Formats: sequence, structure tokens, C-alpha cells
Amino acid sequence: MDITSEVRKKEYNQRITHPLQAYEWGEFREKTGIKVIRRGFAPSGKASGQEKIVDGFQVTIHPIPHTPFFAGYLPKGTMPTDEMIDELKKIGKEERCIFIQLEPNIIHSQNTKYEILNTQFVPAHHPLFTKYTLVLDLTKSEEELLKNMHSKTRYNIRVAEKHGVIVKEDDSEIAFERYVQLTRETTTRQGFFAHNEKYHRLMWNTLRWQIANGKPASPAGRSQIDREKLTARLLTATYQGKILVTWIIFIFHDTIYYPYGASSNEHREVMASTLMMWETIRWGKKMGLKKFDMW
Repeated sequence: MDITSEVRKKEYNQRITHPLQAYEWGEFREKTGIKVIRRGFAPSGKASGQEKIVDGFQVTIHPIPHTPFFAGYLPKGTMPTDEMIDELKKIGKEERCIFIQLEPNIIHSQNTKYEILNTQFVPAHHPLFTKYTLVLDLTKSEEELLKNMHSKTRYNIRVAEKHGVIVKEDDSEIAFERYVQLTRETTTRQGFFAHNEKYHRLMWNTLRWQIANGKPASPAGRSQIDREKLTARLLTATYQGKILVTWIIFIFHDTIYYPYGASSNEHREVMASTLMMWETIRWGKKMGLKKFDMW
């Protein structure tokens, strides 16, 4: 089914369950030079043009170096149906894929993971995305959430508050440039690899929360959430006028996602990162969101 119209995009996003399957994420990946293929399915399996989308997916196609072949990747989709499997087979042949790796977004307790292994699928050698995530229930009261934290975490929140650390949403260019700077600082300090600067800039420019005229949202506009689109927000934790911690969070459906964060080597004693987590939780509750996915 064609899903390029605004109505179809909306229907598609309503049916998928994770930002990495969102239509907007696919648009971002296309800007990085990756081929993205999307499919939407109607109830009967054959779209008449009037039926609504009830399921869908997007798969990215990646060249395998030094070969004429490709690999497909479908992260955080729904549990594949027979119709989806047939469509993936077709895509794989058309795109000369050696394989397509699927990593469904399902609850660990579900027994369906055993059923899929009895089809044409085989277990992957290792997941490309995080194998598990933790999800916090934001419908609980602040008192209950604090009570369930480790005592040291509560203590560090109070330390940050006592030092006057301020956490706020800041989608400005200055804040984003600080995010880029702190990302380099964090990866150097902790010794891990992250996406390059171009990737982060494309992601932010594609998913950044904006109003209709394309300018950054006003404070009043930022209090609104379009739950049917994937959007990104930038949060900062500031101490003595300097940004120490930056987070980019995603908002999709009723959930906050925490994909990217960076922090300074300076003033680590003020516990700005701990307060950032707590204030993000409070921000999500204020926005009426129900879950916080730690990614």
C-alpha cells in the first residue's frame, strides 16, 4: 500500500510501536544515504485504496562492502506475520539482499519468540540494536517514583538541587552546538564510538520539534505534543551559567525515549546528570506521557 500521503503517514505511525519504525525516522535515514523501503498492510491484505493501514514496517538496505550484495535491517518492528514475511522475501530478492535481520519490539515474557524460529528464520549472531530496554511507568506519582529509587540516587538529586543546577528544554542552536561538543567529550572520556557529527546534525534537523512555519517552537508551542509524529527535544542541565549535560529525547505516542546524552568532565560533583534524569521524568509526567523507555 502506498503510504506517501499525509493520511497514510498518520495511519502508518499509529500502527507501529517504536521510533526506529516511525515514518520520520525513515526520512532521516534516507538523508544519510541509506535506502528505506516502507510497506503498509490493509485488513484484507489487499489495499482497495479506502481501507486503513493495520500493520506496516520499514526496512533499511545496506551495501555489503566489496560485494554486489546488500543486507536488510528491520529493527523494532512488530512480530512478523505471514504477509510481512512474504513481502520481506520479495524485497530481499529485488534488492539482492543476502539476508534481512529482524529485531522485533516485543515484551520479553512473550512466548512468540519461539514460534518465529520455526519458520524460515534463524537466530542472528548478535543484535545490532540493544537487545533489551527498561521502561519506567510514568503514571506513578512522584512520591512513589522517588521511593522506588536507590537512596543514593535520591541523595544525588538533592545535591544537584542544592548546588542550583537548572534543567530545562532548550532547542536553540547554541544548546545543540554544546550537545555536539559534549558528545565528543563524552566519547573520549568513556572510550566508546558514537555516530559522527554529520549524523547528529541530520537527525536533529529532521526530527527537531518545530512549528508549522519551520521556526523553532515558542515556549507555548513546546508544551504541545503531536503523538502521531516522531519528534526530538533537547534538554540541558546548567550549573553557574554553563551547560554540563545535554540530552536529546524522542517523543512518540505516549512514551519518552532516551537515545542520546552527553556530559562535561567539569563539575561532576554537582550531580547534574542525576537531576537531568529526574527532571526528564517530571517533564514527561507534566506532558501527560505514560512511559519512559531508557533505550
